[in-house]
Amino acid sequence: MKRRITQALLTLLALLVAVGMNAQGKTSGNARAILDKVAKNVNRPSGATADFKLSGDGVSSSGTIAIKGNKFRATTPQGVVWFDGKTQWTYMKNNEEVNVNTPNAKQQARMNPYYFITLYKKGYNMTSKAVGGGYEVHLTAQGKNQALQEIYITVNKSYLPTKVRFSQKGKWTTITVSNFKAAKLSDSSFTFKEKDYPNAEVIDLR
Repeated sequence: MKRRITQALLTLLALLVAVGMNAQGKTSGNARAILDKVAKNVNRPSGATADFKLSGDGVSSSGTIAIKGNKFRATTPQGVVWFDGKTQWTYMKNNEEVNVNTPNAKQQARMNPYYFITLYKKGYNMTSKAVGGGYEVHLTAQGKNQALQEIYITVNKSYLPTKVRFSQKGKWTTITVSNFKAAKLSDSSFTFKEKDYPNAEVIDLR
């Protein structure tokens, strides 16, 4: 799986997990109310799943995502990423490799959706507007040190995210989300199982 695709997917998961957190900064009351409702739909104790399409910065992909608390799984034709809250496994189909690591704080800042909750809670201004029967929430960074300088979250009339567009290092990525629904996910579904990939070479980078 290409690194840019992986990072974009994990950023999407970060935003989905973080969407209901208390943001500091200039915030319109309507934007806050919208994200509160989205959070109620997204932050399911038993988990949630969705389909996605990703485009931007010369890459494109599609697949499915699953989240439960700070755990996630992303599946694309290129491979699969699992994170159980501590250990991350990245399976790359083209070379039958699985890289295993325990992300440190710096790596989590780039890759771990749970870590982005902290980033989301401070350093952004937030506004909203009505768009096509739903809403668009616009977040802008208060300083140049934020990894994501601008984020647009489009929400449908059922208060479910349908599109996320974000700027990172001056480049825009768009991820369209569909079929977002609650799911009953076991914790084991967020861990790599060697028996399911008997030909894969496991490379432990911890």
